[in-house]
Amino acid sequence: MLANMASSLIEHKRISTSLAKAKALKQFVEPLITKSKNDTTHNRRLAFSALRNKYAVAELFRAVAQKVGDRPGGYTRVIKMGNRLGDNASMAMIELVDFNEVYNNEKAAAKKSTRRSRSRKKGDDAAPAAADQAAKDQSAENVAEETPAPAPKAKAKAKAKAKKTPKTEDKKVSEPEKGADE
Repeated sequence: MLANMASSLIEHKRISTSLAKAKALKQFVEPLITKSKNDTTHNRRLAFSALRNKYAVAELFRAVAQKVGDRPGGYTRVIKMGNRLGDNASMAMIELVDFNEVYNNEKAAAKKSTRRSRSRKKGDDAAPAAADQAAKDQSAENVAEETPAPAPKAKAKAKAKAKKTPKTEDKKVSEPEKGADE
């Protein structure tokens, strides 16, 4: 049963079945997909002994292996779909991750929209380059105008000096007054 389901999954890229069968199929088919990344005669024979369908093996080693070549694992996705009407069994859809265009298109569009590049490509006109240079000059002026904040120790020393100065001045002022009274 797992061989037939795995052949159908490889051929159609997505099948619906019960949740228990989908989880069992995931454990059955993922090692086969890992073996398909290395196209050797031995790996093809191992895949054929598991699948027993030469068309599924050919599809596995051609199309599927090319799509998942850079993926380190997690080739399938199990999505729960609810319960079956007849016996209330939990149903699931199992699919090959790289063959789902709905998810892949949304992620690719999201990545393109959030990516920002600061480098300029060759062949750009001079106006954006001049604007970038003006922005750099402005930021350099802002940095030069800013004064660095004093270190915490320097603040403590400044407070200590400020406290000592009025006391010494008060003493000096009070001493001559006492001397003048006498």
